[in-house]
Amino acid sequence: MKTDFNLIHLPEPQLVFGHGQTMEDPRHGLTLLGPYEARENYSVNYGVIGTVDGIRRLRDWIQKVKTPISEGGKTQGRPPFPGFEAAFGIAWNSEPQAVIEIEEQALLRVVNIDDVNKRVHETVGFFMSRLVKHTKNEDVTPTLWIVVLPDVVKTRCRPKSTVPFFERVKTVAAISKKEARAVASGDKFLFEEFNQAAEPYLHEPDFHNQLKGRLLKHGLLTQIVLESTIAHHEFLKSNGRPLKDYGTMLSQIAWNLSSAIYYKVAGRPWKLDGVRPGVCYLGLVFKKDDKSKKAEDACCAAQMFLNSGDGVVFKGHHGPWYSPDTQQFHLDRKEAEDLLAKAISSYRETHDDQVPTEVFIHGRTHFDDEEWTGFERAAGNQTNVVGVRIVDAKNLRFYRLNSGQPVMRGMAWIQGERLAMLMTRGYLPSLGTYPGMEVPLPLEVTIIRGEADIKQVLQDIMGLTKLNYNSCRFADGDPVTLKFADAVGEVLLSGPKNEETIPLPFKHYI
Repeated sequence: MKTDFNLIHLPEPQLVFGHGQTMEDPRHGLTLLGPYEARENYSVNYGVIGTVDGIRRLRDWIQKVKTPISEGGKTQGRPPFPGFEAAFGIAWNSEPQAVIEIEEQALLRVVNIDDVNKRVHETVGFFMSRLVKHTKNEDVTPTLWIVVLPDVVKTRCRPKSTVPFFERVKTVAAISKKEARAVASGDKFLFEEFNQAAEPYLHEPDFHNQLKGRLLKHGLLTQIVLESTIAHHEFLKSNGRPLKDYGTMLSQIAWNLSSAIYYKVAGRPWKLDGVRPGVCYLGLVFKKDDKSKKAEDACCAAQMFLNSGDGVVFKGHHGPWYSPDTQQFHLDRKEAEDLLAKAISSYRETHDDQVPTEVFIHGRTHFDDEEWTGFERAAGNQTNVVGVRIVDAKNLRFYRLNSGQPVMRGMAWIQGERLAMLMTRGYLPSLGTYPGMEVPLPLEVTIIRGEADIKQVLQDIMGLTKLNYNSCRFADGDPVTLKFADAVGEVLLSGPKNEETIPLPFKHYI
């Protein structure tokens, strides 16, 4: 078989905004055309939980984003923030629908607990219990809860964080971490009070991931915001300068947070133009379970995305999916079949009981015979399933001669019918610049299993780099199927391994 080695340039995917019109850049599209899923006579339905100062700072920030923001910095050919209602067409009242005030000293008592597992577990519970109580006791529940965090929560509620000695709240260990893991694995059965004492050690000590993970069963939607992000000017050094100077990033912060808020409460701010009907994309998520005694134990999940931008996450089961020898993740036949069957069932629910015509499975590892047999069984005869491996081509760089700019985004080096190098980062003609700092890496894209046109696979990946609604970038370097893979894995693995979760929209995980 003859192999063609050719260099091509893929066109920049267009996005659809208000009135069905298209543009390349989310900021330009929202500024000039408004969101794709426009909402008339609509406003942001949200509640806020935080300290008195944190709630005040959020109110002040919302007031600011009602008006244009263009302070300082390089715009890199992109428009400044025009104001929330001007960009998204809906109102955002600075007075929330619900307010939960937390007492700062009470928060510090849990944030300063000496044991990191207990500290994070208690701090998450501090916020979570109040959110769940409000949901149960109040008739009206906000669509979204904005969790305004003092920076001390972020700095002290991470896996390797510590508390200064003289601020520590001493606790007595009723159970050791080793005994707690034994309880989790079923190797040891203790009294109920000891099972409760083991609970903090069954969760990963990371506030963001644990809060998202523990709220999944309650279906509560959250947006976590740091006080210093929205009010950097209030946190000063001894010389009067900000601890974190975001003075040149105010427009960027407004764009990113506003885009995420709109996506979570109102709908898609944009979608891809020219989507192919019947096609969906599955990003395989694997996360090694460091809490397990078995080196092979890992969690798996799948993120299903449509070209339109809709996304749903499906949790699989824990199992021996990791090989320490090859450092690769692989499912067995039954787990692979079950996971893809869940995704196809969800697709049918929103497509008049029709199965997808094509499913592209994106992953960072190869697909072995056993798991691929499982995928094919779930797909059946009506759905063409294709396995695509996407990794950074770390040993390859492209350069432009006599230019201070990198090669253009969208350039692809086709090395065969199943292999190509793709520049998803690079110079953007429409912006007249490269919005990055380092020489961009290409992606190595390989069709591992199934049959597909390599150029179509590359064009699809280009489109999927523009479906990150959690920010308002021109594009990401990775497709959305893999962009949040690690983050989703962390959330799913933040709790006990046998904890079941129902499929939820992707917005619950970010």
